[in-house]
Amino acid sequence: MTRLTGRALRLTVLVGENDIWHHKPLYSEIVRRAHAAGLAGASVFRGIEGFGASSLIHTSRLLSLSEDLPVAIVIVDADERVRAFLPQLDELVTEGLVTLDDCEVIRYTGRDDTARTSDTKGEKSP
Repeated sequence: MTRLTGRALRLTVLVGENDIWHHKPLYSEIVRRAHAAGLAGASVFRGIEGFGASSLIHTSRLLSLSEDLPVAIVIVDADERVRAFLPQLDELVTEGLVTLDDCEVIRYTGRDDTARTSDTKGEKSP
């Protein structure tokens, strides 16, 4: 398991939800590659409204413009690990925005599934 505390780098990639990489959603490919690269984690957030370099507003409020809403992929890890991942984004992101921000990790913990077992209904038991 990756240990992550203190100073870190947050990578945010903003693309459209309809952006595709080899017949699959681009955001899904970015998450898959981040996982394969051993990064600490990645999350995808779907926006409800936004515009980018094209200046076309996409919104969930109007049916005709509810397609291709903004999607943000957020990855946080150590500076050197995030920067080593950037060349993969050069290949994948042809339209969108990629930003880096310094941040501080206060807490990074996962579930301890080894200490718990699942019952027949899929619920965790102590």
